[in-house]
Amino acid sequence: MVSTRIDWVREHCRLLRGIAAEFGRTRPFDGLTVGTGIHLEAKTVALLLTLRDGGARLISTGNLNTTQPDAVDRLRAEGVTVIGAPTKDGEVHAGYLGEVLAAEPDLILDNGGDLLARYLERPYPHLLGGTEETTSGRMRLEPLRGQLRRPILVINDSPIKQFAENEHAVGQSTVESFLRMTNRVTNGEQVTVFGYGACGRGVAANFRGAYARVSVVDVDPVTRLRAHLDGFSTPPRDTAVADADIIVTVTGARDVLTAADLPLLRDGVILANAGHFPAEIDAAGLIGAAGVTGTTEYADDLLTLALRDGRRVHLLARGHMFNLAGPRPLGNSIESMDLGFALQARCLEAVARRSVDATSCVVPVPGTIDAAVARGYLDRKYPG
Repeated sequence: MVSTRIDWVREHCRLLRGIAAEFGRTRPFDGLTVGTGIHLEAKTVALLLTLRDGGARLISTGNLNTTQPDAVDRLRAEGVTVIGAPTKDGEVHAGYLGEVLAAEPDLILDNGGDLLARYLERPYPHLLGGTEETTSGRMRLEPLRGQLRRPILVINDSPIKQFAENEHAVGQSTVESFLRMTNRVTNGEQVTVFGYGACGRGVAANFRGAYARVSVVDVDPVTRLRAHLDGFSTPPRDTAVADADIIVTVTGARDVLTAADLPLLRDGVILANAGHFPAEIDAAGLIGAAGVTGTTEYADDLLTLALRDGRRVHLLARGHMFNLAGPRPLGNSIESMDLGFALQARCLEAVARRSVDATSCVVPVPGTIDAAVARGYLDRKYPG
């Protein structure tokens, strides 16, 4: 019998395997329901089964356009309640989120603030708190601290998550996914990266490592200066758009590229979003723009827009997070996700054990957890 990719991932999530064995003894989640709204793929299976081994009852759903059927099947076979199926429809996805919240979980593992923001619409008293995976979610939840008033630890604000997953792994998986989806060259191409946070730095560095010429656009002049001193071109925004063969957005903002940019775009440009929400590229606005005369849909989530003047614009995954879309979507590396998901498991454990309180509402991972996860990784890398 040939083992699955999920088995391969679990074998190499060494931190989670160790935590799962510990949780099997300590049972920090006994009697608690954990509701999750996070990308359902192979690495997530390892995380959720780690929580299950700690006694958690799990009610889970995925994110837009990233739910992988084999992950759903495996989780259900392991006794996890999974709501819904792969979808690109925002209303359908909202219904799945509502079903998770209808179970009134004691802990919420969120990705983008989708569950916690909706919890406030129909709150219930026994929510202990939870975690938020992303910067996009933290930005969404920060103004809601006064209403949430529970410990919510932001995984993305951990320095481990910033450099291990965001800077190194997102950049690597973005270039890998571009090559896998398009089979197009990067050598000598002009790539424009929107956003120079940790993820943007990784994307820019990895495209440069793939022999592309890279420009960076960022609204913050200090961040733009950093990109300049890191050796990237930092032209005015419209110049960077007009010169690009490939544009990658990774900002966390909405409407970074819209139909208003169509006159600027070079013939044959490829547009791709690596940010969490499918809102950075206004795909619907581009497709419906007056200058677009038709579209061609290819396999592997590729779409080409034909413009009236003969130009063609290519869109990957219709603006969804393309490193978890398309053929054989692998996402970030196993080791980087093992680190990030070890942070998740330890933070949820801290909330379950009441080791953190309401003063830790939408705050970074405690330094003690960062240190413990870092030691665990290095101890396994360099035993003895």
